[in-house]
Amino acid sequence: MVATIEDDDAGATLFGTASAAAANPASGHRARLRKRLLEGGVDALGDHEVIEFLLMGAIPRRDVKPIARSLLTRFGSLAGVLNADPRALINHPGMGEISAAALLIVATAARRLARQGVRDQPLLGNWQALVDYLTIDMAHLTVERVRVLYLNVQNHLILDHHVGDGSIDEAAIHPREVIRKALDLGASALILVHNHPSGSPQPSRADIQITQRIAEAGRLLGVAVHDHVIVGREGHVSLKAKGLI
Repeated sequence: MVATIEDDDAGATLFGTASAAAANPASGHRARLRKRLLEGGVDALGDHEVIEFLLMGAIPRRDVKPIARSLLTRFGSLAGVLNADPRALINHPGMGEISAAALLIVATAARRLARQGVRDQPLLGNWQALVDYLTIDMAHLTVERVRVLYLNVQNHLILDHHVGDGSIDEAAIHPREVIRKALDLGASALILVHNHPSGSPQPSRADIQITQRIAEAGRLLGVAVHDHVIVGREGHVSLKAKGLI
């Protein structure tokens, strides 16, 4: 494990305390970041500055700019940092549990906000909220994950079911089991979802074949397959929009 040099968090806050500011040679820089954030909106700070700001409370008396830049270099983007494996963040030079938690809470909050938007309205009438939710939750996963969203007759979400991890084929997802669960839940429809860790959301032959098998099984038992959405870092693809269902 990499040794960490995290400040104690006693008395530390996101904006710092007066005594901490007096002892911190970077306090002027931090004050400027705060001012730009409060007055400038979503694009006021660069990606490395967003990470700096999040680290301020966890590491109140050190210059966190080098750590922020090294995190961006290692994980590739702001999204990559905020969705990184917790152990990788904890063990990163200069980090630790407090600093990792300060970053990870942002992704947790974003997922909950996006999930709330999905649950409050019919999914088919709120497609962008669904895509945003799936992208936040799955686009940066390093493993392929399969989920089924089960819907009632009003197209409200009944269950967001994590089927499993691995390639989407009949070894990982069984058409009869998917439809049987829909019947058990009283669902009238479903949406298949999975991610491509490679980044490209373009469907494979296996993606198309398993979707068509599930759709056929659903037609026989009165369960509609509305779509199969594939998400990746480069965007998303709807198999229905491509005419593949």
